[in-house]
Amino acid sequence: MAAVGCAPGGGGDGGGSARPDPLADFHGQEIAWEPCDAGFECGTYEVPVDYADPGGARLEIAVKRLPADGGSPEGSLVVNPGGPGGSGYDYAGAAANVVSEDVRAAYDVVGFDPRGVGRSAPITCLDRAGLDAYLGAEFASEDGDADAAELTDEGVRQVEEANRGFVDACWADPSGLAGHLGTADVARDLDVLRAVLGDDRLTYLGKSYGTYIGAQYADQFPDRVRALVLDGALDPTMNQLEMSVQQAAGFEVALRAFAEDCLTRADCPLGGPGDTVDDAVGRLADLMADAAREPLANGLGDGREVNRARVEIGVLAALYSEGYWPQVRSALADAFDGDGTALLRLGDGLYDRDSGAAYVNSTAALIAVNCSDHPSPRDVDAYEEAAETAAEESPLFGPTLAWGALPCAFWPEEAVAEPEPVDARGAAPILVVGTTRDPATPYAWSEALAGQLESGVLLTREGDGHTAYRTGNPCVDAAVDTYLLSGEAPEDGTVCAP
Repeated sequence: MAAVGCAPGGGGDGGGSARPDPLADFHGQEIAWEPCDAGFECGTYEVPVDYADPGGARLEIAVKRLPADGGSPEGSLVVNPGGPGGSGYDYAGAAANVVSEDVRAAYDVVGFDPRGVGRSAPITCLDRAGLDAYLGAEFASEDGDADAAELTDEGVRQVEEANRGFVDACWADPSGLAGHLGTADVARDLDVLRAVLGDDRLTYLGKSYGTYIGAQYADQFPDRVRALVLDGALDPTMNQLEMSVQQAAGFEVALRAFAEDCLTRADCPLGGPGDTVDDAVGRLADLMADAAREPLANGLGDGREVNRARVEIGVLAALYSEGYWPQVRSALADAFDGDGTALLRLGDGLYDRDSGAAYVNSTAALIAVNCSDHPSPRDVDAYEEAAETAAEESPLFGPTLAWGALPCAFWPEEAVAEPEPVDARGAAPILVVGTTRDPATPYAWSEALAGQLESGVLLTREGDGHTAYRTGNPCVDAAVDTYLLSGEAPEDGTVCAP
């Protein structure tokens, strides 16, 4: 975690004398809640930009809540959807889908936009056109098919230049937040919110990257944990390059599961009876290579080329959930006929491009936070080697995901957190939920986090898709609800079948 920190408010100093709370002004705030949307309340609260200087600059954090249906809340449940760059404010706005009716009856459901995200002093690195160019960029490769595992020397120079430019743009952002976006600070902001909400201890649901916020919170404030659900966990011990390579393996598992299912269906564009999963994946690889040489048609009329990069993004987006599989089958069928519009739309959904402002900020926050949280290799050769290694386990997605971590090679070292174990010693039981074939946060990460946390309890969902709670598994939903409502965790190692 970062070297800067805040002293626990009102705690003793070991000698019996009271220690002043440097954050007393922040903990004593009251949110001026105002009605917003149907049944919701919205407001803001303030936090220090730099917790090492709580008397210095401040920033406003946007927060939204749905008051408990039962009318007499037991406290607040803070929720976060992940990212980094995801809006907790919007996530709370979807409370009816995010948590069960019983939980909504017992708790106010609260979400906040983390610092630098959405409505909370959003950081921007490139404008819309710049991001379109950055995400759709292809670089010189040996066979001219934009294969990121086979970049030429010129291709490596191009990818390095593009990522240096992205980082330079982040640090030119006028908010001045680029050096204060690490998750350790987000966890401190969360503790200020806990105090402002009037809760002695935190009840929290975090998904994907939101699990890292929860883990950081528990490690810094173990005595303030009531119940934390960490669903689709990150492994805090890995750097961004390691995470990207392992994530590629997760997407490979998901791709093969999709292909296997596709081959059983009459509308499968990747093959039919008698074809193998390897045959189906090979046909997709050919489509990507062809799109690099001759982009697919774009019916949106916005000038973007549906090249290999955008075909990859569209397919990746659809692998997050089985619910998208029918859409990607249809989109791939169009693509084999030369039309890439549907794949382009799937990729736009992943990056929230339909909303210009959200697209610009969420992508910036994703990279800025990731690079702030973990030291990463500074040598470009390490990324080139990782791309070649990732290609062995995930030929279609591995190299691109490995190179996708390259901005962290150029992130200023003074803004990168020091790695430390996350064990949350002394915390109440913390529930870590993992899905066996999760493409974005591989199951091994949930196993790792549950093992690192002194009070970690692992709940496993057997199945496909990203995260587990409220995705259709009654066993998972019942276990999580019981834990949130009573604090009683399931037995460690509990497995929920499909």
